[in-house]
Amino acid sequence: MAVVRSVALAGAPALAPLLARGALRSPFKRPSPDAGFPRTRLVLPGLRVDLAHLAAYERVCGFATGETALPVTYPHVLGFPLAMRLMSARDFPLPLLGLVHTSVGIVRHTAAPATGGYQLAVHIDGLAPHRRGTQATVVTELTSGDELVWESRSTYLARHRTEDPAGPRQERRPHTRLPLPVLAEWRLAEDIGRRYGAVSGDRNPIHLHPLTARLFGFPRALAHGMWTVARCLAAHGTPGSAVVRAEFRAPVLLPGTVAYGADGNGRFELRGAGGRLHLSGEVRPLDRAMG
Repeated sequence: MAVVRSVALAGAPALAPLLARGALRSPFKRPSPDAGFPRTRLVLPGLRVDLAHLAAYERVCGFATGETALPVTYPHVLGFPLAMRLMSARDFPLPLLGLVHTSVGIVRHTAAPATGGYQLAVHIDGLAPHRRGTQATVVTELTSGDELVWESRSTYLARHRTEDPAGPRQERRPHTRLPLPVLAEWRLAEDIGRRYGAVSGDRNPIHLHPLTARLFGFPRALAHGMWTVARCLAAHGTPGSAVVRAEFRAPVLLPGTVAYGADGNGRFELRGAGGRLHLSGEVRPLDRAMG
């Protein structure tokens, strides 16, 4: 996908109006992998991190506070208002309400000092069919001067009825893999979605309350995918230059208890009751991942 134009912003967009606009437009969206989408690259120059906000994010996600470098997942939060501006636009075909984060891939080229100055850029890289609907890929880039220090690719799913071109729909076999050694068990409070929503700006109703989650077919509120991966990486640790890949395989219902597992070779996961796999991921040093 070729980005048609870049638009420089004077400041980060206010999230509340964007979320309200996206919510109002959601019932009128007609998601399809063949639909048009915004071909704009939003750019936010002169970015400085609010250290109080950073500390609040670190506490919610379990990172040590007061570190000199940004947590590996934090730039996602910085780019979220720009992503919301694109995904709440009239020409974005997926409904913002009920949109589910399905995967994230992060490349941290170098550690990003918390006190550094940066430029953020976000664009939509395309739409693709998914067995449960249509998926959009959002790319976020963090640069310092002319150097790309961090980048990510996130996929977001709009669930809707699909037709299988190969014929009648067949049930897919569940993904099976041997559990990784359990290193910790976490009891997740009912309000973790609201707490993470407050620091991330992601106040998707599926994360906030059981009632609003039920409107989208979920029995209880769900933990944010980016909170689960951040919580795992806070426990796992990441090298200064790293590649992170994570897939959100099943929703984490709140409240609940989950087991964090890792194998010492970069793989990590989060499982729930009965061994259900919620999240699988891996961390690799950048030189090894690219080699």
